Amino acid sequence: GQGKREFKGTENPRHLRALAALLRSPVPREQLDSVAGCSNGPALISDLRDRGLGDDHLYCERIKFIDRDGNVCRPGVYALTEKGRRMVYAWLARRNQKGGVA
Repeated sequence: GQGKREFKGTENPRHLRALAALLRSPVPREQLDSVAGCSNGPALISDLRDRGLGDDHLYCERIKFIDRDGNVCRPGVYALTEKGRRMVYAWLARRNQKGGVA
């Protein structure tokens, strides 16, 4: 079978800011860009997924939204699942035990 997945962690400040926000609540894509300090939230999410947070840990829900011109659009809202949350907290605990070095 597939081994137990683990979040490999990161020291990238943008990743850390995004994870801190995601641990608090779901984050719309536009907000993710400003919270993380980047202009490509989907690429940042992809980086985090490459580090072990799969779709079943960090998912994107497409919500129905009416934009300012009255058009329906489907912006993405990123959220950690309970499993993803546990994975990030486990990594943070390991990181803290090692004195901040992943």
